[in-house]
Amino acid sequence: MTSPHTHTPHESAKKPLNHKGPIDWRSMVQWLLQDGVIDDAEAQRTIARCSQAESAQHPLIRLASVLMRRATDQKPLEIEPLTQWLAGRCSLEYLRIDPLKVDVGKVSDAMGAGFAERHRILPVVVTSSELVVATAEPFVTDWVAEVERQSRRSVRRVLASPQEILRYTAEFYALAKSVRAASKAGANNAASFEQLVELGKSNKQLDANDQGVVQVVDWLWQYAFDQRASDIHLEPRREQGVIRFRIDGVLHPVYQMPMAVLNAMTARIKLLGRMDVIEKRRPQDGRIKTRNPRGEEVEMRLSTLPTAFGEKTVMRIFDPDNSVKNLDALGFSDHDAQRWESLVKRPHGIILVTGPTGSGKTSTLYSTLKRLATEEVNVSTVEDPIEMIEPAFNQTQAQPQLDFGFPQGLRALMRQDPDIIMVGEIRDLETAEMAVQAALTGHLVFSTLHTNDAPSAVTRLLELGIPSYLINATLLGVLAQRLVRTLCKHCRVPDVSAKREELEELVKPWQVNGSYRPFKPVGCVECRMTGFMGRKGLYELLVVSENFKSKINADPSIDVLRRQAIVDGMRPLRLAGALCVAEGMTVIEEVLTSTPSMR
Repeated sequence: MTSPHTHTPHESAKKPLNHKGPIDWRSMVQWLLQDGVIDDAEAQRTIARCSQAESAQHPLIRLASVLMRRATDQKPLEIEPLTQWLAGRCSLEYLRIDPLKVDVGKVSDAMGAGFAERHRILPVVVTSSELVVATAEPFVTDWVAEVERQSRRSVRRVLASPQEILRYTAEFYALAKSVRAASKAGANNAASFEQLVELGKSNKQLDANDQGVVQVVDWLWQYAFDQRASDIHLEPRREQGVIRFRIDGVLHPVYQMPMAVLNAMTARIKLLGRMDVIEKRRPQDGRIKTRNPRGEEVEMRLSTLPTAFGEKTVMRIFDPDNSVKNLDALGFSDHDAQRWESLVKRPHGIILVTGPTGSGKTSTLYSTLKRLATEEVNVSTVEDPIEMIEPAFNQTQAQPQLDFGFPQGLRALMRQDPDIIMVGEIRDLETAEMAVQAALTGHLVFSTLHTNDAPSAVTRLLELGIPSYLINATLLGVLAQRLVRTLCKHCRVPDVSAKREELEELVKPWQVNGSYRPFKPVGCVECRMTGFMGRKGLYELLVVSENFKSKINADPSIDVLRRQAIVDGMRPLRLAGALCVAEGMTVIEEVLTSTPSMR
């Protein structure tokens, strides 16, 4: 299987003697030194750096991370040249996995996902007599006999980067599962996807209405729903197109395809979104409604953007399972759930939800409004855009290009006899003044702001130009929130190295009791080898008390406001995260990168 992405081992390679089992980084440093790849000084520096802390990383990944310098030209040894060198050392062929050259259906049939995941191996070529399997452990062969017996083929091992093996194990098996599901549902036939990709490699012009293009777009959406994606990216590159999904807030490459196929898919999607298919020089927006595998209606917001290599398309998926949840499913602690419930039952005033883009503010507001939208009240919203159609309340789309922005929308809603109003975002003084006016005239107003934490919402309103006395008269509370990835329940394991004392020390001042069961991620096919599946909200709820109002003036100290909020019962975002770590739901690294420090 020698091809442009493989390398034959060097004739002069020195074979390590008497090595059995998994390789370790210390042995690799010695072999690199013996082969003259690094010098004595670099070997000592590498040993010193790698000895500083234990790590479960594969030795190739670990050595690549310390950027050893090659003896000949002092260039850093990254993972690809390191893997190539190791392949030569072990008399194995080196393989750089090319997803376009792998028949995903045959690969997944030849070896089960669980077996591949357990042994950290991946079949890459299947013929009638041979199975080529990529591994990053040249001296671990205990799986070979079982694979040969099950597949009835001889096994030929090739050496590949452990990072590529992990990545493509998740991608290939997820892709194969989705294509099989589509085949059973009758939306696709198992061969059509590969056939379309092959067709795209020819010079034949593909049309948006070609049956193959129609099928592959339908498959793409079902695959995205199956993988819990929130966004689909179709990205043109110089030589090929790339499909990526955003899952749990992180982008994952899922497939590469010829540009002819990607362009045809983009045209098909624009056609369905009622966009101008011919116009490719300016950005466009559109919407599509489809159904997920459970038959539920799913809405998608489309956006195209001209790039150097063609039109890039992003589809934002508004899955009903994720957009509107019961308040219980949002993940409030008992402490905050009770305080939030009492806050939203107030007859009038302003309640703000703050956080960066993508922190779940809209989901919190929709879920809260749906709870409040009984037959006895009129719930009305003005949004830009309307992210999810919800029959329980009246939704209005702001259209700034028609001089109908948030202020004009709020003014119009005030004449619609509303009880509860939600304005998508307070961006300027005019919108803020209208929200205050609505609250003063007996309405309950919900909105969002972009601030780091809850107390900062007060200073943001002051910066916009709202006087302190009006803030005191109308502001009921502020909810700051973040989303953190939660550990995959299929593969997480107890973290025996976790410092329980540090967690206890963090939560002790808040008089929060509980058991401490920290876990750590491993990675499996179910979670795309990330170790995480799903996300959870972290909340910081500030309820405006009389004492808090006394601290609001024309130029309040944010530290004074924060201290008073804590005295009144606010628990900081980082504390909420620490409690999730203690419960084994996430890891401290997720919390530290997502939340502001507790000053």
